[in-house]
Amino acid sequence: MRNKFLSILVSVVAVLLIVSGCSKKNTGENNSNTGNKKIHIVTTTTMLKDLIENIGGDKIEVEGLMGEGVDPHLYKPTASDVEKLKKADVIIYQGLHLEGKMESIFSELKDKKIINASDGISKDKIKLEENGTPDPHIWFDIDIWKEVGDNIQNKLSEFYTDNKDAFKSNYDSYKKELDNLDKYVKMRAEELSKEQRALVTAHDAFSYFANRYGFDVLAIQGVSTEAEATTSDIENLAKEITDRKIKAIFVESSVPEKTIKSLQEAVKSKGHEITIGGELYSDSLGDKANNSETYIKTVKANIDTIVNALK
Repeated sequence: MRNKFLSILVSVVAVLLIVSGCSKKNTGENNSNTGNKKIHIVTTTTMLKDLIENIGGDKIEVEGLMGEGVDPHLYKPTASDVEKLKKADVIIYQGLHLEGKMESIFSELKDKKIINASDGISKDKIKLEENGTPDPHIWFDIDIWKEVGDNIQNKLSEFYTDNKDAFKSNYDSYKKELDNLDKYVKMRAEELSKEQRALVTAHDAFSYFANRYGFDVLAIQGVSTEAEATTSDIENLAKEITDRKIKAIFVESSVPEKTIKSLQEAVKSKGHEITIGGELYSDSLGDKANNSETYIKTVKANIDTIVNALK
């Protein structure tokens, strides 16, 4: 554990030195008129990248640091990440400690236009762990995710006033798609009885989803994947699954399968057969090969997988 901590510390310090050495070279110009040049935005997660693209349209180009299947809780920034951030016109990150290993880097780039996408969300909408740490998985509540989009749209409009009408028009259209998505998820969730709405996953990424659509989440790990699950965590959950005769459990695209496999074996040892109902996208969007490369497609894929497995 000590070696792991030192490794992370050295990595972050090295990156901060690069940022510190180069920050003086950036001028952070705030011209609203970009002419025909597209605004170059660098962001962190696949969820944010998709949202920003739907707001900016043809006025922007977006580069994401994290690809499909990457766990943002564990992501370590590299020197090349810093180079990309230095070249960006705008940097957008989610906040709520989702990109915990990167936030110190953002604070060093003071001359850059930086948007914390979760700023402005009502505090009463943010779920907290017992220790007071915010649950960052806000994209699973479509209404909250729309607020994130509103914040991004407003900030981009402040930075680039000539494009504010385009940003508003783009996002107004996309919000209608999100409203339709919300209706679809509710419709599919209603196919399950209250007793059937038990969602067992590797880590507690789905609390916002559960709160909005009436599910009960049972997870091996907490909201972060940094701490490993213990044998007692698995045994306790296996007992609850057996007692409730839950039909299926789910793996996650950005979390190794081994803990779910261990849970399945623990349940089996108690005389209850349980299936792995499929793969859910938790901390990353899916990909084109699985027809889940956008936020809307990913959310639909998740609810379809859940309902089909638990019916």
